[in-house]
Amino acid sequence: MSLLFKQRGAAGANQRKLGLFAKVIAFFVGNIRHWLAALGDIWRDPIPSILTVAVLGVSLTLPSIMYVVAKNAQSVEQHWQSAAEISLFLHTDLSEKQLQTFIKQVELHPKVEKVVFVSNEQALSEFEQLSGFGDALSLLDSNPLPNVLIVVPLADYAFASPAADLLTEFEQMREVEFGKLDIEWLRRLNAVLNLIKDTMGSLGLLLCISVVLIVGNTIRLSIINRKEEIEVLKLVGATDGFIQRPFLFTGLWYGFFGGLIAWLSIELMLYYLSGSIVTIADLYQSDFRLAGLSVSEMINLLLMSMGLGLSGSYLVVRKQILLIEPDSSI
Repeated sequence: MSLLFKQRGAAGANQRKLGLFAKVIAFFVGNIRHWLAALGDIWRDPIPSILTVAVLGVSLTLPSIMYVVAKNAQSVEQHWQSAAEISLFLHTDLSEKQLQTFIKQVELHPKVEKVVFVSNEQALSEFEQLSGFGDALSLLDSNPLPNVLIVVPLADYAFASPAADLLTEFEQMREVEFGKLDIEWLRRLNAVLNLIKDTMGSLGLLLCISVVLIVGNTIRLSIINRKEEIEVLKLVGATDGFIQRPFLFTGLWYGFFGGLIAWLSIELMLYYLSGSIVTIADLYQSDFRLAGLSVSEMINLLLMSMGLGLSGSYLVVRKQILLIEPDSSI
């Protein structure tokens, strides 16, 4: 008898496992069916759907373009900042031994990558060749130019703020009369980039809110147009969650297509501008090329746009479905 109950218990456990597995499979199959049905609803009503997706694509293109501009500007900024140089003008009364000792000291500095020494004779010779005042300079009793030490910092210290701190450190040495580092343009560039990033953030937030509102309004109109269908579904026992699911998937599809249009628009704009950028870069003897969205950034754009579409539909669907109830007098 106990053996019989044991067999029955094992059979019941297996049935429960199979039942749970079947429920999981049914859940995924049902969601896939609703997902495809939502795409079919969009396809069956093409004109409003195309207009909605186009508006979403334009709304997502603007902040994405500003992100690409900031990304390319930042790469240019890093390229320029990596070429920062500090010019140290040395006292003219230094002996040869003191001069060589100081150069060796700077070369061994942990923040310095390279040191180039320009003697006052070499500087005067170059000035004579470039200025065209060779005859006038020959009348001078002595060389008025100082010895100059050009210091190239390591990459980690070539940015505006670390390079300025390194210049201050060198200027405190007794061999240095004064130093020079042209970082004002770097600071201006940083300020412009920060302005672009702040503008991109505020504009992106407003446009994301507009995407949520557009999707929400579109889904609301779709629910109103299908009010009678929803009432019939409730009469036959459909739950609110079952009815809401296709509309939520519709919001996801709107977000996906909007993000896809934004990505294609960015690629087309970059392709259109790349020729002019290459021409300008060649004039400045630079190999700079416009960089678009990477694969990971494109995926993030699609995920963000789908999230916005889902958010817009969710904010509307739950309330609208609850408001629709079948007439009990029927």
